[in-house]
Amino acid sequence: MSLVKKFITVGGATLGSRIFGFARETLMAAALGTGPMADVFYAAFRFPNLFRRLFAEGAFNAAFVPLFAKEIEANGIDGAKRFSEEVFGVLFSVLFLITVVMELGMPLIVRWIIAPGFADDPEKFTITVRMAAVMFPYLMCMSLTAMMSGMLNSLHHFFAAAVAPIFLNVVMIAALFYSLYFGALPLQTAWYLSWGVLAAGILQLLVVYIGVRFAGINIGFRWPRFTPNVKRLLILAIPAAVTGGITQINQMIGQAIASSREGAIAALQYADRIYQLPLGVVGVAVGVVLLPELARALKSGHLKEAGNLQNRSMEFVLFLTIPAAMALWVLSDDIIRVLYERRAFHQENTLIVGSILAIYGLGLPAFVLIKALQPGFYAREDTKTPMRFSGIAVATNCAIALSLFPYMGAPGIAVAEATAGWISTVLLFTTLLRRGHLTWEWGLARRAALLLVSAAVMTGAIIYLQHRWEPYLASGASLLTKVSALGLLIAIAMTIYFVVAFLIGGADLGMIRRNINRKRPATTTAPDAEVVNGE
Repeated sequence: MSLVKKFITVGGATLGSRIFGFARETLMAAALGTGPMADVFYAAFRFPNLFRRLFAEGAFNAAFVPLFAKEIEANGIDGAKRFSEEVFGVLFSVLFLITVVMELGMPLIVRWIIAPGFADDPEKFTITVRMAAVMFPYLMCMSLTAMMSGMLNSLHHFFAAAVAPIFLNVVMIAALFYSLYFGALPLQTAWYLSWGVLAAGILQLLVVYIGVRFAGINIGFRWPRFTPNVKRLLILAIPAAVTGGITQINQMIGQAIASSREGAIAALQYADRIYQLPLGVVGVAVGVVLLPELARALKSGHLKEAGNLQNRSMEFVLFLTIPAAMALWVLSDDIIRVLYERRAFHQENTLIVGSILAIYGLGLPAFVLIKALQPGFYAREDTKTPMRFSGIAVATNCAIALSLFPYMGAPGIAVAEATAGWISTVLLFTTLLRRGHLTWEWGLARRAALLLVSAAVMTGAIIYLQHRWEPYLASGASLLTKVSALGLLIAIAMTIYFVVAFLIGGADLGMIRRNINRKRPATTTAPDAEVVNGE
């Protein structure tokens, strides 16, 4: 299967999950708005959700996949099964201990990490502690799910691992429907959602376990032993967890700062859900697929193939995220108005969340490029270098967020996160280039510039149509009218972008055909071979 086809397989399943996520957030906005219970639930959910994104979206795989792939090549499926059982025994035991300690220390965690601003409100603080305690076992479920997802990805069974997150959204949507139908109070709704998160974690673990069984591996429990392979995994996994979750770590810092102002946490979350669509569909797909492909190419000595994979992945990312970023910048208010503005979510909320989304849009290409660049380090079992860059980005994020929040509110936190994302991207890219793990392609640079031109033309068309169609996108218009107008505007914008991009050479059919029909090299490439430039 070609690289692009694999991206489409994973991205398609992730798209389904993100669409359900949109439905979930729309119902959440209707039920809770940006009120105190929305802040409480999102604050309590942020901690287990941080670990979900750390593990489920690539950090654990960054350490596990290269070692698992090595076991498959060296010792076949039996060796891979033995390695996975060793990891499962240690991981389960460690996670159980972490869960017990965290549950006992939850009041301190909420006070000092999750939501320091809630400490002055005893009711909000107490409810947040209790809800976080209910949802924290989700961490154990998602960590074990991530391990099995890594196995499936290495065995080229991408779909089950990509589709599993849908169950979180399905369960939460069911809880919200129940709450809205029976007119539950905001506090009751938040509790339904909290128990739903735990139930969803169990369902997701079950889905990937069945997928692993279907792929031909039956994992048994082994008494935890720190074998050489397990020790190597832990050495790689800890820096990878920090690096892979840089965006989420920055969001956690932003939440802690935002907790001092009511409604800020919920506003950040609603905007986050929108830009997670392209980030998830493109970024997660690229990260999940590229890592095992790079690891396999490098271990086989196919250096040209590895370099070409890296550059084609960046090209794919830029082709899709540049127009998405520009569209989010100019359409942010309209998108928020259509998706969220009803019942408890008012016009004032739209302006705040829309401004946050516009800023996140400018950071989108960076957030996705990080997913395409990190595998270049992970496939070479280097997780420390990206971790050092993450430290720089986190420090930058803290400084900017603390400086801007008093003056800008929640949008200042979005500025800090977007800036930190671009700093990480520049550091990752320049280091790979300097080490010779990435070859500069003038053709790729030229196409990227032409894609910017295409996106600028598209943006001009959007602004023109926005002014002409303003009555159809206004708050007073019916939902059907707003949805139709926004949908048509997006469709026209996409058409303009793709037509212009192909006409001026930002993209070409030959390049797409080569990526779709790409075949693995039959012979080993010399270690000092030059990376193909993709022209």
